[in-house]
Amino acid sequence: MVNSVHPTGLFDNSAKDYQHITAHPLASAMGAEIRGVDLSNVSNDTMAEIEDALYRHKMIFFRDQEISFTDHENLILQLGEFGTDAYTTGVPGHPNIQPLIKEASVATKSVFGSGWHVDSAFLECPPSIAINYGVDIPPYGGDTMFANAVLAYNSLSPAMQEMIAPLKVWMSGKNVLANMQAEKQSQESGKVGTIGNIELDLNTQQMLEGFYHPMVRTHPVSGEKSLYVDKIYACGIEGMTDDEARPLLDFLSSFATQESFTCRLRWENNTVIMWDNRICLHQAFNDYDGYRREMYRAIVMGERPI
Repeated sequence: MVNSVHPTGLFDNSAKDYQHITAHPLASAMGAEIRGVDLSNVSNDTMAEIEDALYRHKMIFFRDQEISFTDHENLILQLGEFGTDAYTTGVPGHPNIQPLIKEASVATKSVFGSGWHVDSAFLECPPSIAINYGVDIPPYGGDTMFANAVLAYNSLSPAMQEMIAPLKVWMSGKNVLANMQAEKQSQESGKVGTIGNIELDLNTQQMLEGFYHPMVRTHPVSGEKSLYVDKIYACGIEGMTDDEARPLLDFLSSFATQESFTCRLRWENNTVIMWDNRICLHQAFNDYDGYRREMYRAIVMGERPI
């Protein structure tokens, strides 16, 4: 049986009793499998419980689901408005459903979602919730890890919490663009705007400029405070030189993603996952060359972090 209370005593990932769903914690740090629901036909009452479980566990997942693009869209609309995707264009007829497909014949140094990050953190209003649907999954590899940024913040010393409270972090896509350029130069057929065989639709100026967000953000529903720093987009701190900011960003991003704050999702065919992009980080692994992986992603519009 999973111990659902974190050893620090600073987070309780135990399941609540619901009328329409059951939650089964994945780890003590975060995550839960939700059972007893067909996501192609979700009532308002059931969705209210799903949303509650999402905010409680930070990431939730559902096995053995068969949903259409329209079903996928309806799940988003039950949680809010369609978000603005910063990277990809949608499938024909469904512009808000983003294909994430890596063919078995494609070998690449990185995959979409590599490295610990918060999705599109360089936007003024990053996505609030993401919903991914795994259709064709390799027999092994391609796991996704998540880290609980609320638990990370609560685990900082009071002195560190007080020090970072007024700081704003510069979230920029400059490092992502630089890595794309480097990979392009190492592959004759490569080009900026491509990860593997996924064609990206990039606003490079927007990515470079980025946005300053609170280093400690407050969740608009739960009121929880979380550490808003990652390894990919956190490029500076307002009012600090790079020499001053970099050691603090490196410490906080490594602290937030330590193993004891994480859970690991093993994908299977027809798995749907939802995560709260405001209060957790995630990363995907590039360890399934030779196998096809087909997924679809949709996001809920977020608010400006406060």
